[in-house]
Amino acid sequence: TILGETHEEEDEILPRKDYESLDYDRCINDPYLEVLESMDNKKAQRYEAVKWVMVFAIGVCTGLVGLFVDFFVRLFTQLKFQVVQSSVEECTEKGCLALSLLELLGFNLTFVFLASLLVLIQPVAAGSGIPEIKCYLNGVKVPGVVRLRTVVCKAMGVLFSVAGGLFVGKEGPMIHSGAVVGAGLPQFQSISLRKIQFNFPYFRSDRDKRDFVSAGAAAGVAAAFGAPIGGTLFSLEEGSSFWNQGLTWKVLFCSMAATFTLNFFRSGIQFGSWGSFQLPGLLNFGEFKCSESDKKCHLWTAVDLGFFILMGIVGGLLGATFNCLNKRLAKYRMRNVHPKPKLVRVLESLLVSLTTTVVVFVASMVLGECRQMSSTSHSGNDTLSLQGMSEDVNSSIKTFFCPNESYNDMATLFFNPQESAILQLFHQDGTFSPVTLSLFFLLYFLLSCWTYGISVPSGLFVPSLLCGAAFGRLVANLLKSYIGLDHIYSGTFALIGAAAFLGGVVRMTISLTVILIESTNEITYGLPIMITLMVAKWTGDFFNKGIYDIHVNLRGVPLLEWETEVEMDKLRASDIMEPNLTYVYPHTRIQSLVSILRTTVHHAFPVVTENRGNEREFMKGNQLISNNIKFKKSSILTRAGEQRKRSQSMKSYPSSELRNMCDEHIATEEPPEKEDLLQQMLERRYTPYPNLYPDQSPSEEWTMEERFRPLTFHGLILRSQLVTLLVRGVCYSESQSSASQPRLSHAEMSEDYPRYPDIHDLDLTLLNPRMIVDVTPYMNPSPFAVSPNTHVSQVFNLFRTMGLRHLPVVNAVGEIVGIITRHNLTHEFLQARLRQHYQTI
Repeated sequence: TILGETHEEEDEILPRKDYESLDYDRCINDPYLEVLESMDNKKAQRYEAVKWVMVFAIGVCTGLVGLFVDFFVRLFTQLKFQVVQSSVEECTEKGCLALSLLELLGFNLTFVFLASLLVLIQPVAAGSGIPEIKCYLNGVKVPGVVRLRTVVCKAMGVLFSVAGGLFVGKEGPMIHSGAVVGAGLPQFQSISLRKIQFNFPYFRSDRDKRDFVSAGAAAGVAAAFGAPIGGTLFSLEEGSSFWNQGLTWKVLFCSMAATFTLNFFRSGIQFGSWGSFQLPGLLNFGEFKCSESDKKCHLWTAVDLGFFILMGIVGGLLGATFNCLNKRLAKYRMRNVHPKPKLVRVLESLLVSLTTTVVVFVASMVLGECRQMSSTSHSGNDTLSLQGMSEDVNSSIKTFFCPNESYNDMATLFFNPQESAILQLFHQDGTFSPVTLSLFFLLYFLLSCWTYGISVPSGLFVPSLLCGAAFGRLVANLLKSYIGLDHIYSGTFALIGAAAFLGGVVRMTISLTVILIESTNEITYGLPIMITLMVAKWTGDFFNKGIYDIHVNLRGVPLLEWETEVEMDKLRASDIMEPNLTYVYPHTRIQSLVSILRTTVHHAFPVVTENRGNEREFMKGNQLISNNIKFKKSSILTRAGEQRKRSQSMKSYPSSELRNMCDEHIATEEPPEKEDLLQQMLERRYTPYPNLYPDQSPSEEWTMEERFRPLTFHGLILRSQLVTLLVRGVCYSESQSSASQPRLSHAEMSEDYPRYPDIHDLDLTLLNPRMIVDVTPYMNPSPFAVSPNTHVSQVFNLFRTMGLRHLPVVNAVGEIVGIITRHNLTHEFLQARLRQHYQTI
């Protein structure tokens, strides 16, 4: 819910949801600055030191969450494959492969069922969580996205999803998990653990919480890929609307802490060498190097750049196709699956698991080819060892139905964890059949697209990397076989293919380039990876948006882009602002405050006084004039009509039932009589305005001329602050002066953060409606404001870079004429205003 606006429907079948904007930076008196002002230097330094300690703790905890997920995924996956593998070996001779398939189905369906149940407990735990965190860092609060119960369901659910054989990854959910840790750990409180209370007065603002969420999201990327710098750039590129140098240091420090925490424990557990730091992340691409015996081999050459550009174009096209298909599936789910009982979502997840398991089993047994290895040595019934290859790659080669010294290429890709399959495509000295790679890519493409969006925790990075690696390996095989380019290193082409497809799907550039470079530990890959990602993004953007932006738009979230289009500078602040304001006076009766809070959904209110001295100038002539801003008659009627439409669309709020006098004028008068109505309104002699100070406050029953009278702007006050003042009985009587009103400290005002009391839960019998509240000590007297003639690009940049939530429009003499919120700056709203601008020219 955003001040003065309700979201219109983006699609007639897929209505927008109302999301709550965060109270960023200057929406209130900055609590961070207020706390520091009350401290001496030592206390201020201690406050900053506590921030660094909390950032380090967030990194360590995020690394431990990654360790937990990785350990149990490996445990469950290894157990499943051992049982199924031994069953396949026995049934190959006895002819009972159907029994092996049933065993595999039993494992997978059980794990996926558990993952779906966890999502039923906390629905926001479904998916990767990156769209939700991107919205949060952009300034929109998605309900429940950073709760303790969310991270528990997310971490538990993703390990069951991956162990259940679904084509999902655990890297995306790691980002969400890290963000939840960042949001909750510095608060020392949780709804799920209400009985555990700590007296910790620090970090009681959305600004601090947002910074910690940025650090946690970066730590999740760093733990997933062993890429602390990439994690920092991810948080900067994909999320935060406000950034500074101090935050950069803290986020990088948090990412480093997460990376080395996970590395320390994984290396110690796997190799028994504590402190060796050999496994930097959950997904490591290994070392890329040519065989010493092959003198013609090079990792890449200048000639290969041309092929990389072509692969980037194809990757962008494939990514756009993937996003288009997934968007259609998401819309189908929103129409036909989500409205039905929650059990239907569980059944859909089980159906996807059933289909995936059958396809994997049948493809491995029927479509695979037995490929001969150049140098092999028998090491067991189902694996072969290769010289010059890592132990992980050696142990993951599958020999299903193949004679000695050969392996089943399709089974090697399907009957392995996804990380092992990626290593096979990157580093396998043997070859994969072009037919096998084509079938694997097609099946993985379709099943991954179907899987992303079902009601289980799921990531998209690893499936996209694996799908793209198969595409790149296929290109390398074709160039070697049909063009005769013997110098090609297949691992490089597999890596570039993975980057091209992933870039075509998610459309990230800077952060993804650094993540891939850090994962390969090979700086020479920087140029080809960067070029490929840029080309893939440009190609994909020609057709649609990235997968995360698509899902954000489907949810109807008013996400703000980095900048506006050049064409938008034809608009001014007066063209996009909301002129119908609900405001309060510096001294207002409790009765009026309760009425305003219970009949509106706004999150902030301008504090104003009437400027009756300008009334004669304000209402003269055939135009409604307020100093340097002029509204034509047609504009007044248009704004009144828009207010009527917005009121009708607010079906879920009490304000939708309020009577609007402006609407009555439009509804009762015929178009030819509108001119007479406006003329009468402007020329007739006005009776004095009702005495609204302090008895009443603005009402939606005001007539049009009352709505547009001059009002001197003094500041902004938040809904949460007004409710807190009412709950705590901060007021004074008519017989007293405002100096007798009790004063609340900053700690008392923020004590209930982030879950402030709701006005509808307030016991009205405890309030004296005739008492008066002085709001001036608690309002923000100096919020950012703009002139009505300010260009939209300037308004947007100020709003976006400063992390604002409400931007008053104030004319040259200090009168407020409108207010701009997030909704007024969305692409759809600006486009609609621009079309109206062209129609009036």
